[in-house]
Amino acid sequence: MRFSYWASTGQTWQELLAGAKHAEATGWDGVWIPDHFMPPDEGYGPEDSHDTAGEMGPILEAWTVLAGLAAAVPRVRLGAMVSGNTYRHPALLANMATTVDHVSGGRLVVGVGAGWQENEHRRYGFELGTIEQRSDRLEEACEILRMLFSQDRTTFVGDYYQLDSAPMQPKPLQQPLPLMIGGGGEKRTLRTVARFADEWNVWGSPQDLTQKISVLEQRCSEVGRDVAEIQKSAVGLLIITESEDESAEIRKNLGSRGGLVGTPDQLRSIVADYDAAGVDEIIVPDFTMAVEDRNDILDRFRGEVIDA
Repeated sequence: MRFSYWASTGQTWQELLAGAKHAEATGWDGVWIPDHFMPPDEGYGPEDSHDTAGEMGPILEAWTVLAGLAAAVPRVRLGAMVSGNTYRHPALLANMATTVDHVSGGRLVVGVGAGWQENEHRRYGFELGTIEQRSDRLEEACEILRMLFSQDRTTFVGDYYQLDSAPMQPKPLQQPLPLMIGGGGEKRTLRTVARFADEWNVWGSPQDLTQKISVLEQRCSEVGRDVAEIQKSAVGLLIITESEDESAEIRKNLGSRGGLVGTPDQLRSIVADYDAAGVDEIIVPDFTMAVEDRNDILDRFRGEVIDA
């Protein structure tokens, strides 16, 4: 099982780089970056970042951060968790991803999802569309990415995207360049995962992952694919507690996002449950951690849970 670190972009570049370098130096397998431009209206999520005056704090753009990390952090896998498909044309994303794969020496994972954050789309003028439209667009985008990464020229005529003998050189260093699809929608997203993904990511507890993986198996069977070909990763907010009563109270408030809440003993059991569910990678976000405490929390999780 791999263990990776998900760095909030709601911090300065110097803080983000320091966290990524620490994760690399202490044995983590990957560094992931969210793709958002502002906090959500609901006041939760990966970019819930505000300064002491209540104003929105700094939020860095994901793909330029990945390019910087590709040059500055030389060992770990890198990726966006995940790129909002509505923010960039898939042909643009394919060229960006190939460039970052070259800068990194072949360590990129291309993470992509349908997009969801309404206030970003409204304020920046991005078209959001209905859930069905976003699902259709994601499916077309994944097909285009696969084609551009592997073909000399790509022609595609879809409802949302059209390519006319489009070239893309150079090709990614990795063949194939891993494509990760994020999301847990059982009717559409997991069907797209079954068709196109090398990796899949979703928030949730071990019980949630057990259920979702069973659905993914069905979707793979429908398209004639072996579900074992798809690497499966889970995300859960990490909060190390001192008592089981404290763990239970926090989990009740966090719901499905509180996948990694507990005492060290409980966390070891949770990791074992993820492993039993078929999870290949656990991704730990720093969204619940103060910058000054982050390295100590990550080190404690490594020492008392992963290494133990």
